Amino acid sequence: MNAPSQPTISKLRGSILREVSRSFYLSIRLLPLQLRDPIALAYLLARATDTIADTAEFDAVLRLERLRDLAALIQRADLPPVNADAFQSFASLQKDDAERALIERLPACLLWLQALAEDDRREIRDVLAKINEGQTLDLQRFQNAAQITALATAAELDRYTYLVAGCVGEFWTRVCFLHLPHFSAASREQMLEWGVSYGKGLQLVNILRDCGADIRAGRCYLPTEELNSLGVEPADLAGDPARAEPVLRAWRERAESGIAAGVEYACAIESRRVRLATALPALIGARTLALLRDAGTQVFQRRVKMERAEVRGILFALTARMASRSTIRALFARLRL
Repeated sequence: MNAPSQPTISKLRGSILREVSRSFYLSIRLLPLQLRDPIALAYLLARATDTIADTAEFDAVLRLERLRDLAALIQRADLPPVNADAFQSFASLQKDDAERALIERLPACLLWLQALAEDDRREIRDVLAKINEGQTLDLQRFQNAAQITALATAAELDRYTYLVAGCVGEFWTRVCFLHLPHFSAASREQMLEWGVSYGKGLQLVNILRDCGADIRAGRCYLPTEELNSLGVEPADLAGDPARAEPVLRAWRERAESGIAAGVEYACAIESRRVRLATALPALIGARTLALLRDAGTQVFQRRVKMERAEVRGILFALTARMASRSTIRALFARLRL
């Protein structure tokens, strides 16, 4: 089996990654070389499976089949020849050029996975198995966009945020301990705990930011049991979300706790480059949560998002001060207000 060429890997890790996620690309390019390939590839595979799961032009049954096909290929130790045409129908429907290019290059991504060191392959497969489980649950749960379906309990939402993001904190931690002899001043166990909380917090930021669009698509991640305790049904959120404010606030506070754990995680990292890359999403998350707090239940009517100039300003402040721990904490204190 031939590994993908270095120019192909460079394109995947560079232009395609930059276009599918500008903010994550900023973090990746800051990492030491030995961390870039496993972390970039894990992100691209997760993004590809997410794109397949989100291609609404196909019904949920077909998307589930293709998601399972791709998940099985990721887990295979003996990768068979991959038929690019199997995913071409999904690629052709992508409105975003980068998403289309990523799906078209899935065979190269799978070959790249095979070419990595065994420990890196194991970690990527482990985290993708969990992410794919979360994506599968989402597809099974929200099959009918014509009606609003909600998660039943807080435990379901907590489990979901672990499967699609908390496990990424574990992955990042294990890969960093694998490749960096002096990764953290804190223990491995503490970093794993903070990493899970950090990932779950970032996912909650995404859920809260997108709750209006999700409702319009028939999805509600806010637990029915909590909404019902206020006399609110998930369907009410489309027209009269004001009564749901206490639930929104409670999950925003939980997200804030996760982001705070991310700051502790970043500040425990010894390498300034890795500390910078790790702190950046936490600081963006802190600012986004402040915007969400100001918007209140208006998030059901409009999407809250940071301006790119703000992101660049945070990155500049971190870089100019070499990602010192005091700088990270000061920025966090300011951005969360």
